Amino acid sequence: MKHAFTLLELATKLDARILGDDTVIVTSIATLKSAQPGQISFLSNPKYKEQIHKSQASAIIMREADAIGFDGNALLLDNPYVGYAQLANLLDTTPKSAQDISPLASISPKAKIGINVSIGPNTVIEDDAIINDDSVIGPNCFIGKNVIIGKQCLVWANVSIYHRVVIGDNCIIHSGVVLGADGFGFAPNNGEWFKIPQLGAVNIGSNSEIGSGTTIDRGALDDTVIGNGCIIDSQVHLGHNVILGNHCAIAGNSCIAGSTVIGNNCIIGGACGLNGHLTICDDVTITGMSMVIKNITEAGVYSSGMPSQTNREWRKNGARYRQLDDMAKRLKAVEKRL
Repeated sequence: MKHAFTLLELATKLDARILGDDTVIVTSIATLKSAQPGQISFLSNPKYKEQIHKSQASAIIMREADAIGFDGNALLLDNPYVGYAQLANLLDTTPKSAQDISPLASISPKAKIGINVSIGPNTVIEDDAIINDDSVIGPNCFIGKNVIIGKQCLVWANVSIYHRVVIGDNCIIHSGVVLGADGFGFAPNNGEWFKIPQLGAVNIGSNSEIGSGTTIDRGALDDTVIGNGCIIDSQVHLGHNVILGNHCAIAGNSCIAGSTVIGNNCIIGGACGLNGHLTICDDVTITGMSMVIKNITEAGVYSSGMPSQTNREWRKNGARYRQLDDMAKRLKAVEKRL
């Protein structure tokens, strides 16, 4: 992959307007403060605007309005942050998790391996698994029976993908992810727990990314389903039969209990908890540390997490909280008298 571009080449790829010298060459990205000649930076937050005049970057991505009075080189875009994201992809130097097919990999003769697939050492690929063209499977992975991995997927090291999991095209699965482990299905039986085999699978749509250490359980009967274009952060847990719509984002340490259905274009902040068997409609944002215990039927922003406060305030408010029921009863009695 090429990692040096003229400003003219970048403008063409980003559909940007050029300010200054279009022959300038850039090879990497840096912040406005740390950038050196040969690097490109970006301005998306207006509060850092003054830094553009001191930056040593060879070029800066910015809005046209922010370029007034700027005498350096720039790429002008309506959304500089998206431009930065596109540029980062062009200049990405992240190595693949594997090169070619390692002789130390254990691949079933019944597995189907596509064209230009790379598989790292000590990876196990079981019977009837399908790895489609241009996908990369890192070292020490487990790919179970009848798994299907789409085209141009990147699976990092130490990923476990249980039987019959299906992953779409252009997905990224980070280290430590477990896909298709048993859902939490047990029946109470005279004070003991009787295990219910989990007979469904996991189906992940195309263009999705799953962060390290995340676990997505297989369905009890039907599949657990993740839509297209979803981004799931690290250390997230999705229970059995969760259905996640298209283009959703879930931040780290959130947990979604089984059989909850989440619509399209939803955002769930970090460390949230969603009860099971809920329905969340499209276009909902749930802010961090929230606990959701009932259905959400209208788009919008929802919160329940308490902001931090001094220990003295917290103890005082905690004591008052324990008095709420008694206060409510007394208020009701006063209202009756009135």
